[in-house]
Amino acid sequence: MRKIPKEVLGVVKKLQENNFEAYLVGGCVRDFVLGKKPKDWDVTTNAKPEEIQEIFPDNFYENQYGTVGVKTSAKDQSLAVIEVTPYRIEAKYSDKRHPDKIEFAKELAQDLGRRDFTVNALAMDLSRSDLDIIDLVGGEEDLKNKVIRAVGDPDERFKEDALRLIRAIRFSAELGFEIEDRTRKAIWDNSGLLKFISKERIRDELNKLLMSARPSEGIELLRESGLLKEFMPELLEGYGVDQNLHHIYTVWEHNLRALAHSAKEEWPLDVRMAALLHDVGKPRTKRGEGKFSTFYGHDVVGAKMATQILSRLHYSKDFIDKVAKLIRYHLFYYNVDEVTESSVRRLIAKVGIEDMQDLIRVRIADRIGSGVPKAEPYKLRHFRFMVEKLQRDPISAGMLKVRGDDVMKICKIEPGPRVGWILAILLDEVLDDPKKNTKKHLEEKIQRLCPLPDKELALLSKKSQEKKLALESGEIEEIKKKHYVK
Repeated sequence: MRKIPKEVLGVVKKLQENNFEAYLVGGCVRDFVLGKKPKDWDVTTNAKPEEIQEIFPDNFYENQYGTVGVKTSAKDQSLAVIEVTPYRIEAKYSDKRHPDKIEFAKELAQDLGRRDFTVNALAMDLSRSDLDIIDLVGGEEDLKNKVIRAVGDPDERFKEDALRLIRAIRFSAELGFEIEDRTRKAIWDNSGLLKFISKERIRDELNKLLMSARPSEGIELLRESGLLKEFMPELLEGYGVDQNLHHIYTVWEHNLRALAHSAKEEWPLDVRMAALLHDVGKPRTKRGEGKFSTFYGHDVVGAKMATQILSRLHYSKDFIDKVAKLIRYHLFYYNVDEVTESSVRRLIAKVGIEDMQDLIRVRIADRIGSGVPKAEPYKLRHFRFMVEKLQRDPISAGMLKVRGDDVMKICKIEPGPRVGWILAILLDEVLDDPKKNTKKHLEEKIQRLCPLPDKELALLSKKSQEKKLALESGEIEEIKKKHYVK
């Protein structure tokens, strides 16, 4: 079992030294028992917020729940702030989102009894050497059996805060646990309550779900429960929609498999979102039935739909723009013998070199979602090679600290071949020794080259060009080897 960090022990010990009770509580205890590193650490106590602040002067307190953030100066972000919250009792939730009032409790049992799920209602007593787990609701047994179960009456828990409907499914996907039958039924029965929850809170839970180990399973549960239709009904349009001879799965199944692959590869949130939504436009563009049906323009339609979906959930403009762009261009055409460098440059110009890697990731997720055995065929590897080749700094006179105008001014000549010959010779020298690429050194070199006759300058320039081509060829061969292309 992992050790409790000294920062956490220090906070608990200081509270106890001031004659207050203090326990670790919630998700950090759950993760600790499971042998995982907690994302954050929460302490619960019978001290009031003002008493906590007095004990820990370096704090911040900007919420209505009594939680005081105690700063520790730890470099580990999960330990930089330890959240300390008084025991609480929460009264009626009229709006299905927030308790009508917050009341501080006197006993730990009251605090644990108002929590959402049994696996999150565990506390740990650090005053004992054996790290005693306090379990009043059967959470340890549910951890052992890998079960998500609401504390007490699941209907009451979900009516208190309807976001818990999604949280149950998110924890199921995150931990790989099954949802207990009564809790599951209550989710299905109360799915309509989600309309009372702010889009920002839904967005944040969706992000956590997508970044879990099994997001596709979570999205499927959101569909089955009726929750998905409350905030992303467009995605449901693909359920049961058959595709053509290039696909063995329905649009819905295909999207989930693409998402599952992006999670397996541990790709970032924007790529996972694009993988989930990359074919959201197919149902609206489908023409015909059977193996010869078509979905022309689904990339364009899908990008617009994704923009609407993500805007509704209040994602940032940058996030929306990137996901929409990945969807819009995920069908980029690339056959080794047909696509030119100029067409790849145009695609890079549209997508941005910084997002080309993620575009290729969405394409790979699309392939895996289609049931093909190979994620990255030769032509996609060749495309990677082309992108890297085109984004490398070209070996050219543009790398020099002087320009053609400098050559003409120093040599007192008009535009002509001599200017290009001299620049080529300078480039040759800089390639041999990059330290010589200074304006002062190159101007002195130009002065020495000016008197040379055309024949000698042309010969020196030719040798420089040959060296440049050899260096470029060598660089390109290394990039080819990297991507296993010929």
